[in-house]
Amino acid sequence: MNRCPSSDDQETEGNAGERDQQLRGDSATFGGTGSGGGSAPGPSFIPGPPSSPIPQRSPPSPRPGPSALPQAGPQRPARSPPRGARTPGSATRAPPRVLPREAAATGGRCGLSAPGAVTTRQTGAMPGPRRDRPAVLLLLGALLAADLYFHLWPRARRELAPSAPSCPCRRRSAPSAAPPPPPPPARAASSSSSSSASSSPLRRLFAHPLYRAAAPPGPAEPLLGAREALRYYRRKAARWNRRHKLYRQELNLTAAAPLLPLRPEASWLQFHLGISRDGLYPRSSPAVSRLLQDMHDFATVSADYSQDEKALLGACDCSQIVKPSGVHLKLVLRFQDFGKAMFKPMRQKREEETPEDFFYFVDFQRHNAEIAAFHLDRILDFRRVPPTVGRLINITKEILEVTRNEVLQSVFFISPASNVCFFAKCPYMCKTEYAVCGNPHLLEGSLSAFLPSLNLAPRLSIPNPWIRSYSFDEKEEWEVNPLYCDTVREIYPYSSGNRLLNIVDMAIFDFLIGNMDRHHYEMFTKFGDDGFLLHLDNARGFGRHSHDEISILAPLSQCCVIKRTTLLRLQLLAEPEYQLSAVMRESLLQDPLAPVLTEPHLLALDRRLQLILKAVRKCIDTHGEAKVVANDTRQPEAPASDRVKLST
Repeated sequence: MNRCPSSDDQETEGNAGERDQQLRGDSATFGGTGSGGGSAPGPSFIPGPPSSPIPQRSPPSPRPGPSALPQAGPQRPARSPPRGARTPGSATRAPPRVLPREAAATGGRCGLSAPGAVTTRQTGAMPGPRRDRPAVLLLLGALLAADLYFHLWPRARRELAPSAPSCPCRRRSAPSAAPPPPPPPARAASSSSSSSASSSPLRRLFAHPLYRAAAPPGPAEPLLGAREALRYYRRKAARWNRRHKLYRQELNLTAAAPLLPLRPEASWLQFHLGISRDGLYPRSSPAVSRLLQDMHDFATVSADYSQDEKALLGACDCSQIVKPSGVHLKLVLRFQDFGKAMFKPMRQKREEETPEDFFYFVDFQRHNAEIAAFHLDRILDFRRVPPTVGRLINITKEILEVTRNEVLQSVFFISPASNVCFFAKCPYMCKTEYAVCGNPHLLEGSLSAFLPSLNLAPRLSIPNPWIRSYSFDEKEEWEVNPLYCDTVREIYPYSSGNRLLNIVDMAIFDFLIGNMDRHHYEMFTKFGDDGFLLHLDNARGFGRHSHDEISILAPLSQCCVIKRTTLLRLQLLAEPEYQLSAVMRESLLQDPLAPVLTEPHLLALDRRLQLILKAVRKCIDTHGEAKVVANDTRQPEAPASDRVKLST
């Protein structure tokens, strides 16, 4: 790229050209001859571009040497020599050269004649420093300093800083470091506390030898490897932070969003690492208590539809299952510690009972049923329901304002009573009539902890052999054939192992809560065919307290088999000292939404428990105890004083 000469260069070259023109004016005017004796051509004029507003001058000849420069002192005007005379220096001066058109155009643009500009390059003059280079260097230095200050230095500081949790997390993660409670001021207080501890049915139940049985020899087989799980969740947390940052940039949000840390001591992560072949959590796991507290206290950072909800958006088939739209309304909430939970909002009040004319597949889902199912599962020592807690959710701040799902954002509206509402999105019949509303923003709901990712812990979803027809007039084979269990026993894996015993446990659990909607069950593939079944999705339980659906007990009544440990605990919960309704009442008082169940539902548990024991006694009378009661453990039995007789 050609550089235009500076103003000083222009002035110097112009003066030199004028002096040179004076020295060779005679030969130019009168046609003086060169060294060859021929006539010298006159100076060539290279016109500039037609559009150039700068007047064109005669192109200067190359800069003259010292002999051609005028001497110091006053100068007289040069006289024209006679025609044909030779001027001094005319023999050594070459005629001006005609330059290419590119140089002429460059000279015209820069306000100079082209030969002068080319002569400057030909003489080897170095170009001067670019004036814009310091500005570019300053800009690059500022960008580098900003990157160091805002990105590299905070990252280095986080890496070098000690990984100490904040104050609330420190208090929860280290309960032993908390100051001990003050001593009671009087004897009356200590006596009252001891009497309350002794009168607690729940504490007495968990202190019973059946609930304190020694673990089987050897460590329990864990579901996850700690190192692999930490590496996997770190990658997921980093990916989520990157996507969240890009999402905020697309919305032009200038406020910096805090990164979601992955703390190894997080309660949800400890819950995942505590899953073993024995159950979802140990009997006395402190991680479960911390997890329930964290799900209730931690702020939400994102909300989205569950995978089931997303599937319904593309496949809402209402021809086979007639149901009011919006029944499947559940959301996935993520908390500030990167944990996730399934949120199911309140659809019915606690005192509302399912109408008698409702089919089980058109019943509403109840958030309090999910909470009560977790507590009952822990009391029965199944430990197959994920930890669940109740919470008041601000659906505007904790769902609408944190979600990135445009479909979920579109289903929010303001009701005529000025309450914030939202409904499920379905291509066919989902309408605002089936929406759930806050008061005006707060809404009750249940939060169930997420299980480990399917990439870490794959699960199988298997149809229940005693699945219902989900139709108004059709019947399944087990509903019309009393010998249906004989057919099931011939099919693997129900023909061997404890899979059939686990199905009976699940039927007993569903009968106690009144759940008729157990069409599938899931289990972890790592534990093989003898692994425990997961009791998920219990929101259709506790709908009718005045009705006991005996058909739910079909696996027990048709197969006439039950685990010994399950029968012992059922008989223990039938005793007045460990009454099931009493221990459930006390356990549910620990939930923030207490009372979770009404009194008729609690009393219905005692009535249904007696029906289960009655069905077991009938099987024992028909087939004998040896064939009905399966010894599912090698643990030593409880002492004779605490052992419950099977014939009770």
